[in-house]
Amino acid sequence: MALPLMALVRMSGSIDWRILIFTPLALSLITFLLYRTDKRWAETKAWRVPESTLHLAALLGGWPGAYWGQQWFRHKTAKLSFRLVFWLTIGLHEYFALDYLIGWKLTRRALHFVGSWFA
Repeated sequence: MALPLMALVRMSGSIDWRILIFTPLALSLITFLLYRTDKRWAETKAWRVPESTLHLAALLGGWPGAYWGQQWFRHKTAKLSFRLVFWLTIGLHEYFALDYLIGWKLTRRALHFVGSWFA
């Protein structure tokens, strides 16, 4: 969580700090509650929250809430395919936070490399 937090702190010079604090917290809370809901519905054999919804919520920025929801409710911790997508989501957030902090150098290099294939 350190790199995304550092990126948010750096953004605070150009974006209102209330948005930078409220948005990730709100997304994490919503995602945490989605995990709670899915766990409860799983226990009662009711309709479930689709895995794609849980992944999308994490990808949109609710990954800290997803992590805590998995730990707190012991939910979605055994299914390997789900965990792989979840950790890939966290990896993407870490990558883009690091890339933002170093001036988008990694993305520029990747785009240049891909562009060279089509040149």
